[in-house]
Amino acid sequence: MTQEHGELDSLVRKRIRALRVAQGMSLEELATRARLSQSTLSRIENGQRRLALDQLVTLARALDTSLDQLVETGTDDVIANPVIDASRGMLRWPIKAEPGMTVLRQRLTAPPPDNPARMRAHPGREWLVVLSGTATLLLGNRRLRVETNQAAEFPTMLPHAMGAEGGPCDILGIFDRDARRSHQRGESPGPASAAGQ
Repeated sequence: MTQEHGELDSLVRKRIRALRVAQGMSLEELATRARLSQSTLSRIENGQRRLALDQLVTLARALDTSLDQLVETGTDDVIANPVIDASRGMLRWPIKAEPGMTVLRQRLTAPPPDNPARMRAHPGREWLVVLSGTATLLLGNRRLRVETNQAAEFPTMLPHAMGAEGGPCDILGIFDRDARRSHQRGESPGPASAAGQ
């Protein structure tokens, strides 16, 4: 057995135990779900029994995960640098584990638009948190005040726009694939931001 294989073997065993404990399952409960004996599962977790592929597949299902996630070792690219969009005052980070998701940070300085025609709607879903300052979120017919450390989540098919209230505010948003595509096409400049800001 190579050192690399031994490290993966140890990592997988630790993950099995950690996932079991995190889900509040006893050895007996997981063994029953995975159709293994309790002693076999105990020996797998403790490194006293060889890991068989068919058992790993069954254990992954019983732990509500995938085999890929159970044996994943890709930790090379832990740190990610942002893509900077200086013209809009935005930083973007793709989420590697979820290729359809993007994280965006933006500083808003202008208030939301007065004209409802400047609100945008598009497929997708957005989640955002105000890091500093206060923001005004226009969502359909509603006008919502979002203060520091408060978050908002909404389907973007509702007409929406956002702006700063009483001074600059910093927003951190998470976009699903559809919302990200709409923003990249320029339908609106940032997380629930007013068009033309």
